[in-house]
Amino acid sequence: MATSWSKKEREKQKRDQRKKKEEKRLERKENGAGKKSMNDMMAYLDENGNLSSVPPDDRKRIEIKAEDIEIGVPKQRELSPEELIRKGTITNFNESRGFGFIEDSENGLRVFVHQSASEHRLQEGAKVSFELEKGPKGYTAVNVSILK
Repeated sequence: MATSWSKKEREKQKRDQRKKKEEKRLERKENGAGKKSMNDMMAYLDENGNLSSVPPDDRKRIEIKAEDIEIGVPKQRELSPEELIRKGTITNFNESRGFGFIEDSENGLRVFVHQSASEHRLQEGAKVSFELEKGPKGYTAVNVSILK
């Protein structure tokens, strides 16, 4: 459709658009599109979280207590005294800064270690036994001793 720049043409297009809009409004009013019953407008969620027009089955209902809902990261459980003593290998040890990590031989857990946690000089690749202590950023290794 070519656009016209004449004033009469533009006014005619606007009148036609208004007329079409009014016809659509009257048609909607006659057909009663806005007169739906409440049941026609209801939507339900099924057990999988999908929208459905059928109400859910009460037999499949599961009760959840509000206090059982955890928002965020769940708290770590406290370790028993037997679980606190571990064995592992020192990895990524920076001798100039005096810290590194110990990889636990049982579960592969990486634990931060500082040179001040041991009476011995720590080196990368050394086999050690250590105790876990809860720190501000997670577990750290303390009482580190080198195994022979």
